Amino acid sequence: MEGLINGFINVALGADGGDREEQQHGRDDRSRSSWAEVVSQDQQDHPLPHHQHKEQYRPQYEEPQSQSSYKPQKVDEGEDGWQTVGRKPSRHPHKVQKDNWNSYKRPADEQEYSNEVEVGADVEPSEDELADLSRACEKLWALDLNRLVPGLHYEIDCGEGKKVYQKEDMAQGSLFTWVSDDVFRKPTFARFLSLLDNYNPHQGCKEVVTSEERQEQASFIEEISRTAPIKYLHKYLASKQIVSGNYQDFKRMITSLWFDLYGRGGTSGSSSAFEHVFVGETKQCGEVSGFHNWLQFYLEEAKGRVDYQGYIFPRRRGETPDSEAQLLTIQFEWNGVLKSVSSTLVGVSPEFEIALYTLCFYVGREDNHIQLGPYGVNIKCYRLGDRIGSVFPIADS
Repeated sequence: MEGLINGFINVALGADGGDREEQQHGRDDRSRSSWAEVVSQDQQDHPLPHHQHKEQYRPQYEEPQSQSSYKPQKVDEGEDGWQTVGRKPSRHPHKVQKDNWNSYKRPADEQEYSNEVEVGADVEPSEDELADLSRACEKLWALDLNRLVPGLHYEIDCGEGKKVYQKEDMAQGSLFTWVSDDVFRKPTFARFLSLLDNYNPHQGCKEVVTSEERQEQASFIEEISRTAPIKYLHKYLASKQIVSGNYQDFKRMITSLWFDLYGRGGTSGSSSAFEHVFVGETKQCGEVSGFHNWLQFYLEEAKGRVDYQGYIFPRRRGETPDSEAQLLTIQFEWNGVLKSVSSTLVGVSPEFEIALYTLCFYVGREDNHIQLGPYGVNIKCYRLGDRIGSVFPIADS
C-alpha cells in the first residue's frame, strides 16, 4: 500500500514512473531471492499501471538497470553534445535524404500532403474486432500498407545470439546492412524522421519546443491521418465513445497524447510519449530507457552512436531470428551506454506504431497479448496518469 501511495505521489510530481522497461529473459539464470528483490524494489518505485492486477506482473522480464560498460574514447561531438561510439563502423554508410525536411516546418497553408488513402469499408471495425483487441490489432497489421518487405526495402544481419547477462559483443557488424533510399521518400516515414532530432535525450533536461517543431508535429499527424491505420483507429475509438466522431478533434487528441510534454526524472516538461518510446532517453545514472523504434535505431547506427551487440536468445527453441524477422529482441549500446534488452518491430510504418500503441493505451491493459501477422506479441503499456509512460512490444513466450 505504501508503494502504491508513493507511486501516485511520484506521478503528481512528474517523477520517473513509466521508465520500467522490458523484463529480463534470463529468469532461469537468476536466483529466486534476487527476483524477490527486483519485484520489491519495482513495487516501491513505480505506480501501478491502469488496469494492472497483481497476477499480471511477471518478473521474468524485468529490465535490469542498464549500465555503461565502457567509457567512450574522445571523439568529435555533434551540436547536441553526444559523442559517437566509433567502435563498429557502419557497413554501408548512408546519408538520409532530407530534401523535404525544411518544408515540414512551413506554416500549415504551405504544406503539401499525400492524397487520402482509398480504403472504403476496410476502416470500419467489425463487431468481432470491437469485442477483441487482438483481432483489432490484426486488422491494423493488415492495413499497414506502408510496411516494408525484408530483402526488398532493407536487410538486417542479426549476428549471433546471447543471454541478457552476457557482456560479449556477438555481432561482427551492424544490425542494418542497408535500407533503400525509397523508404526515406515515403511521406509518413520522412515526416517521422524529421521529428527525431527535436529532442534532448538527456532525461531531466527541460525540452524547448519551437514553433517550427510544433509545425513538424502537426504536419506529421496530418500526414498519418490520411492513412488506413489511423482512420481505423479513429473509427474504433469513436465506436467505443472514447474519442469524438469529429476527425479534427481526434487529430488534436492524438497530437496531445504523443507530443505534450510532462515530467520525468523530477523535471517538468522534460519528456513526452513520442520522445520516450521512439527517440529514447538516458538517465544521469547511465541508463537507457525507451528507444523502441527501428528507424531511430537505423539512423543512430548509421551515425556510429549505436553499437549492435546481438539478439537475445528466444525463450522457445527453433525461433532464432533471421534476416526476415520483423520482431526483434536485442542488446545494444547507445553512446556507450548498454541497454541489456530491448525490443522493436522492424519495417513497420510510423502510422502503424502510433495506431497500435494508441489503441492499446485506450482499450487495453498493461499486458496486451495479441497477434501481429506471424508474431505472438505482448504490447506492454505503462501509464503516467493520463499519459503514455512507456509502450513497447515483447515476443510472447
